[in-house]
Amino acid sequence: MTTYQVDILNPKADKLLQDLADLKLISIRQTPADGFMDVVNRLRAKATGQVPTLDEITKEVEAVRTKRYAKKKA
Repeated sequence: MTTYQVDILNPKADKLLQDLADLKLISIRQTPADGFMDVVNRLRAKATGQVPTLDEITKEVEAVRTKRYAKKKA
């Protein structure tokens, strides 16, 4: 048995696959939803404002590290 994952782009293809399944030539099963991607998509949908640039992220990380290092040294 060989397994394929198929993304259906046209509803007509769905009908063709269902016909093949009715003829017992193939079996169709739904794959479970990816919970992680669901969460990512919800977070992206709720995000407001502008996405920070790599430079902005780097500056923020460096500032936090500097602050943390200063606490350990004191």
